This record gives sequence, structure tokens and C-alpha cells, in this order.
Amino acid sequence: MISLDYSLGIQIINFLLLIFILNRLLYKPLLGLIDKRNKKIEASKAECNRLQEIVEQKMAAYEEKLRLAKATAVEQKNGIIRQGADEAKAGIDSVRADIPAMMEQFHARMEGEIREAKRILIDQSHKLSVEIAEKVLGRSLR
Repeated sequence: MISLDYSLGIQIINFLLLIFILNRLLYKPLLGLIDKRNKKIEASKAECNRLQEIVEQKMAAYEEKLRLAKATAVEQKNGIIRQGADEAKAGIDSVRADIPAMMEQFHARMEGEIREAKRILIDQSHKLSVEIAEKVLGRSLR
């Protein structure tokens, strides 16, 4: 059986003293370390969130710059294509303008060559007819 004597009071005092000592030497420092660790973790999370926001802002700015660069490149490409098409059209138009003059020169040269060929043929046919007549008649016609 449990007897209620002075040893119970000593054990209660001993227990309270032990709680006080453990609280001072063990629990408060340990809870302080846990609080410090939690504060560091919260600070690290806040820093990570801040850095994540900065990264997202920079990525958004980069993507916007990239989009603008692509748009500029497409505009330049279209401008170059239009410029090339205009130059090609101008070249074709200038060649088309030159074609009638070239055709005229070609026709004039052909007419000159045809006249020359006719003259040569007329001369040759005249000589040939004289030679045939001389051979048929057997005497010279000149």
C-alpha cells in the first residue's frame, strides 16, 4: 500500500524541481532551436518564392522579346520578298519593253537577209538560165 508520509512531499518537490531543470536546460533550448529552424525554413521559402517570381518575370520578358524578334524577322522577310518581287517585276517589265525593239531589229535584219538572198538567187538564176540556154543552143549568148 501507499503510505502518505514525508517522502511523498520530497518526491513531489523532486518532480517539480526536475521539471523546472529540464524545462530550463532541455526543453526551452530545444524549442528555441526548432523555432530558429522553422524561421529559417520560412525565410528560405519566402526567398524561393521571391526568386521564382523574378524568374517568371524574366521568362515573361524574354518570351516577349523573343515574340517581338520573331515578328520583326517575319516583317523583314516579307519586306525582302516584296522587294525581290518588285525588282523581278521591274526586270520583267524592262525586258518586255525591250522585246518590241528587239523584234523590230530582228525583222529588219531578216528582211535585209531575205532581200540579199533574193538578189543572190536572182543573179544565180539569171546565170544558170544563160548557161542552160547556151548548152541547149550550143553557142554562147554573150
